[in-house]
Amino acid sequence: MPAKLTRTFRERVPHPLRFLKSLRLVGPSLPPARFAQRARGVLWFAAQLLRHPRAVGAICPSGQPLARRMAALIPETPGLVVECGAGTGVVTQAILDRGIDRRQLIVIEYSPLFCRILRGKFPDLTIIQGDAAKMTSYLPEGARVAAIVSSLPLMSLPRATRAAIISQADSTIRGTGCVIQFTYALWSTSPFRQAGYRRDARAFILRNLPPARVERFRSAE
Repeated sequence: MPAKLTRTFRERVPHPLRFLKSLRLVGPSLPPARFAQRARGVLWFAAQLLRHPRAVGAICPSGQPLARRMAALIPETPGLVVECGAGTGVVTQAILDRGIDRRQLIVIEYSPLFCRILRGKFPDLTIIQGDAAKMTSYLPEGARVAAIVSSLPLMSLPRATRAAIISQADSTIRGTGCVIQFTYALWSTSPFRQAGYRRDARAFILRNLPPARVERFRSAE
């Protein structure tokens, strides 16, 4: 490869070790206990991915920059926050760090394994093992929901399941709340936009592994 092209490649494509350090997956900034915790998270995700590839839709837990960005998009309005597809709880922790009252957070997770992990990490939270396509059935009657924070792999789910989840989200936020969704499909149109939702915030999280896009949607009403 010519020297000029080699320099350009090195400038634009980070060395794998530097990239991992930028994600704080390796290096002196990550204490051994934290490294062990993240390693367990990756192994848990790998196990679930092998068993339920379409339902998990990720190769590893969400990174801290992605989790913090999702949490930052939660509006400061009264109401519950419903997290769907919490996995091992990275986004859950970011939501709590954001200052959301624990009594106002409801977590819905499909995987029994991830539910056990979440209950061990967050014993005082409402953790529901359930299906996001039945979201409204898990919520208190008449409850106001300020935000749905979703890590569900919508684009890899069957079309009927995806439509049911979007319909449930519509009933849950009742035209006043919002949906915060991330995806690894950086350039694809979100199913929420296809369903007529309007997007009022978007961010690309390149320091995630893999890079992700976060969007906030509100109903068109």
